[in-house]
Amino acid sequence: MVDHDVKDLGLADKGKLRMEWSGRFMPVLDSIKKRFAKDKPLKGVRIAACLHVTTETGNLMETLKVGGADVRLTASNPLSTQDDLAASLVKHHGIPVFSIKGEDHKTYYSHIHSALDHKPHLTMDDGADLVTTIHTKRKELLKDIVGGTEETTTGVIRLKSMARHHVLRYPIIAVNDAQTKHFFDNRYGTGQSTLDGILRATNVLLAGLNFVIAGYGWCGRGLAMRAQGAGARVTVTEVNPLKAIEAVMDGYDVLPMAEAAKIGDVFVTVTGNKTVIGRSHFMKMKDGAIIANSGHFNVEIDIPALASLAKGRKMIREFVEEFALADGRKIYLLGEGRLINLAAAEGHPAMVMDMSFANQAFSCVHIITNAKNLENTVYPVPEAIDKEIARLKLATMGIKIDALTAAQKKYLAEWEEGT
Repeated sequence: MVDHDVKDLGLADKGKLRMEWSGRFMPVLDSIKKRFAKDKPLKGVRIAACLHVTTETGNLMETLKVGGADVRLTASNPLSTQDDLAASLVKHHGIPVFSIKGEDHKTYYSHIHSALDHKPHLTMDDGADLVTTIHTKRKELLKDIVGGTEETTTGVIRLKSMARHHVLRYPIIAVNDAQTKHFFDNRYGTGQSTLDGILRATNVLLAGLNFVIAGYGWCGRGLAMRAQGAGARVTVTEVNPLKAIEAVMDGYDVLPMAEAAKIGDVFVTVTGNKTVIGRSHFMKMKDGAIIANSGHFNVEIDIPALASLAKGRKMIREFVEEFALADGRKIYLLGEGRLINLAAAEGHPAMVMDMSFANQAFSCVHIITNAKNLENTVYPVPEAIDKEIARLKLATMGIKIDALTAAQKKYLAEWEEGT
């Protein structure tokens, strides 16, 4: 048995079946796995992955291993682990996993260190906790690392900050910024899975409710589409005037959070920033307001401030904590303020993660192949990879598109011909 720390290996058979089911909806990754099995492009490469430990991630880990990689996996969020999948990867696939749903802060970071203990050549992050741990507490590992990937907006923000301050010690590919990632994963995946998490946790009827979304990036756009589709009245809060205009033109109300706090029934943060909902907002909220977060870290909601306002708190349902305020109002926090789509549900559908994880797999090969030419900064996914994944996805869907003719290519390459 490989090294591991999971909840219960007895759950492995259930996880195996669930991983098979998600794999059924990941044909692009499956085609890459077949290619990897033949070519072994990652032979001898040690990879440490800090991702949400879900069935879709399980299929990515299997693909990397088939490609020759020595992979270790840990969770990127204390509540996002599917314990049966973690057990299955250990028992059925021989992949070391260090992850238990609901683990405390100390255990979470001990698991990150366990994932790093085999001295990786590549890191694979969902929030940049591996990278920051290496740069602060495990600097001895830097000599072996040739590069990494990052899958979230939050993580890319952190890493670009490191690059600007000239402290990033190895190159990173921002998988999150690939068009085949954020157009689909962030918009359609987050949109659907966030509502799924809220509904599983609360069983509320969304139709007719005032649904407030903080942030109108790709995740916010997708969430607004889905909430409106469920019959909710959607209000967006923003700090970026361009995104605010876009939200207005898309048909949503736009207000400052100070005003939205007065009318909202359900609040969801998807900004990647901190204290987006704070003390002053809690003071204005309706009795029964529901608050959730679908950004990567739980700092988007000022939970300590909410706790300080409460005269009592209790878990009234699984993933629903009631905060009883001194004036009699009750505010409900979902999933400890962590990613509600993974805390209370299963995260993004496999059909969406198919493209995101295809980007991960191809980006790993790109780094290994081009390591000598890469600087210590954050790179976009190469356009050729993005287009290849889109082409593969269309092929699996049975969809054909046109191709430019020679004359059209010539016309686009020249400037002389006009009206």
